[in-house]
Amino acid sequence: MTTRRKFITSAAVGAAAAPLAAPALAQGTIKWRMQTYAGPALAEHVIKPAIDSFNKIAGDRMQIELFFADQLVPTGELFRAMQNGTIDAVQSDDDSMASPTEVTVFGGYFPFASRYSLDVPVLFNQYGLNEIWDQEYSAVGVKHISAGAWDPCHFATKDPINSLEDLKGKRVFTFPTAGRFLTQFGVVPVTLPWEDIEVAVQTGELDGIAWSGITEDYTVGWADVTNYFLTNNISGAWAGSFFANMESYNALPDDLKELLKVCMDQSHYYRQWWYWGGEANLRVNGTKMELTSIPDAEWQQVEDAALKFWDEIAAESETKAKVVEIFKQYNADMVKAGRPYRYG
Repeated sequence: MTTRRKFITSAAVGAAAAPLAAPALAQGTIKWRMQTYAGPALAEHVIKPAIDSFNKIAGDRMQIELFFADQLVPTGELFRAMQNGTIDAVQSDDDSMASPTEVTVFGGYFPFASRYSLDVPVLFNQYGLNEIWDQEYSAVGVKHISAGAWDPCHFATKDPINSLEDLKGKRVFTFPTAGRFLTQFGVVPVTLPWEDIEVAVQTGELDGIAWSGITEDYTVGWADVTNYFLTNNISGAWAGSFFANMESYNALPDDLKELLKVCMDQSHYYRQWWYWGGEANLRVNGTKMELTSIPDAEWQQVEDAALKFWDEIAAESETKAKVVEIFKQYNADMVKAGRPYRYG
């Protein structure tokens, strides 16, 4: 593993230093540094194609140098580094990068806020979350460019999970808010650098991972060190965003701002089909992990607990209460709309 990790790190540095088909830089080229939450293998899908496209189109007017998880700064320090201009842009969820806003808790996997990946862009673009995020981040000197959906949140574990009882005592790598929610079921959240997770499962430091869906498990190597995949999930889609230092963003000409937005939107679209198709394909055709399930009637305890958790969060501030109310209204609308929006 040491050799493999050194290779990955070297590959990351090489990829960051020499973007695909990057043009020769003119003296006046605008240069940005962006860091993603994702490691090299995952970044190949969730961010690199969009940055490659941006750099090809922008040419010698602007180039974005892409860095992977923890390469410049630890993920938990991404917000501060972007705010002070050490880096110009970030791809992350609010929760992982520890942003000092009232909406931080809703980034990543806020339990059962979404059932499907399309819920996230609808919540932001049609139910008012964009305006709230813009207000929160503008107040702290950061531009919230756009939000999109990633994969659902499932457990990948070394031992099978067939009941809530099986979750008790399991040391699991997960997101801060998801971990806070899951502790009531006996889960022990563990925080480690992203690149250390595979080894931590191998050595027994971790019993499992609740950080992704099955597509990422296969893509980043976690399916090679875990044996089981729990089909129940605590969220239908990770909610993540693109952010930029406000001064860096405001200094861009309008057409480059527009190009940045278009490429980010293309990145959101790529993930929509890549994850949606991958989750189904690997459940059906994947050979590395055995699928397990907790019966629906028992899992309902987790869903009921999530609604209580929502109310706890809403009681913390007026802004959080507003976001929770949007989640409640949206989910009520989806239930009333019926199939294919909600089943049962």
